Amino acid sequence: MSSIEPFDVVDLIRAKRDHGTLDTAQINWLVDAYTRGYVADEQMAAMTMAIFLNGMERQEIRDLTLAMIASGETLDFGGLSKRTTDKHSTGGVGDKITLPLAPLVASFGVAVPQLSGRGLGHTGGTLDKLESIPGWRASLSNEEFLSQLEEVGAVICAAGSGLAPADGKLYALRDITGTVEAIPLIASSIMSKKIAEGTSALVLDVKFGSGAFLRDIAQSRKLAETMVALGEDAGVATRALLTDMNVPLGLTIGNALEVRESVEVLAGGGPADVIELTLGLAREMLALAGQPDADVEAALADGRAMDTWRRMIAAQGGDPSAALPVAKENHVVTADRDGVLATQDALPFGVAAWRLGAGRARKQDSVQAAAGIELHAKPGDRVTRGQALFTLHTDEPARFDRALDALGGSWSIADTAPARGPLIVERIGG
Repeated sequence: MSSIEPFDVVDLIRAKRDHGTLDTAQINWLVDAYTRGYVADEQMAAMTMAIFLNGMERQEIRDLTLAMIASGETLDFGGLSKRTTDKHSTGGVGDKITLPLAPLVASFGVAVPQLSGRGLGHTGGTLDKLESIPGWRASLSNEEFLSQLEEVGAVICAAGSGLAPADGKLYALRDITGTVEAIPLIASSIMSKKIAEGTSALVLDVKFGSGAFLRDIAQSRKLAETMVALGEDAGVATRALLTDMNVPLGLTIGNALEVRESVEVLAGGGPADVIELTLGLAREMLALAGQPDADVEAALADGRAMDTWRRMIAAQGGDPSAALPVAKENHVVTADRDGVLATQDALPFGVAAWRLGAGRARKQDSVQAAAGIELHAKPGDRVTRGQALFTLHTDEPARFDRALDALGGSWSIADTAPARGPLIVERIGG
């Protein structure tokens, strides 16, 4: 005997199509029915497009987020002796900030549980970067995860499939139906996983610009405000930084290249923009964890953050002293005139690194650990004719042409460079 469903999905689709509002019971049923296969993909595709076009009220987004959390397991850090604080970035070109940030914050006796993902398209994945370290492994059992949080303080690992499984199914559908950019769906996707992860505090790095998920600053601000509200509603202390992603972050794009740069930051060096954002996010995370006066610069300078990095890598089977992979082939692009580097558009550099082998087009694709781009100048730097501007790295020289095609028109040299705005534009929440 078949059970009778309490709602008709077509009625709910029509309601959203016609600018209506779904109540808590309807959203709970919709997420559950889709997760168990009663609601078909084509029906949920119609619903996501209706949401994309017409939006959702704050209560609807909150209900959607909580329903996705309820679709799976949640983690509990109540047994830890430390406070937890986490960070999430919406992703960008050269965004390796998690790597130096997690050990830096953990060096203050705070637990940093970073459940991370792999790259798809032009944005790199944190796990792909770390897998360029010999021996390092991304998958940990819950027991290993909690033990490392207690003993080392920082964990960067793969999220288990048990956290918000409804989100995994919905994300895959959004990817093939042109609804990825719907703010209610982005916000509920990110926050369902972060709230299920069980952290008590969360700092969001929400990017805007050429290399970001959302180019428009107003859209990115709206996303940040929506996610901060969701976190606060769920009892997670949440704030966001709105950051500029029009230019690649740092001087490297690609897995092993970005690990090398992250280690330079932990050693007290590295590019100014990577240092600025790492320190800015660390201050916010530690403030939410009850340490508003933490001297984060000192922890980079005196080696405490580096010590935590080495322990974090070793705890997951990696050798922090091992040489990182180096690409077999490289191609240098030089300046064709004297002047100032005026533009360096993030998105084409991300696409070029992906075409060199640093990223994947499909989830099942493998990545080249050593592929990517090394930048030798940033906008505002004076350059001379014949000077190296950037170097392309790959194991397969046949990839150079398509990478160079992606870079056509993405950088320019002028007599003067336009003024650049701040990297960290705004702080939201808290």
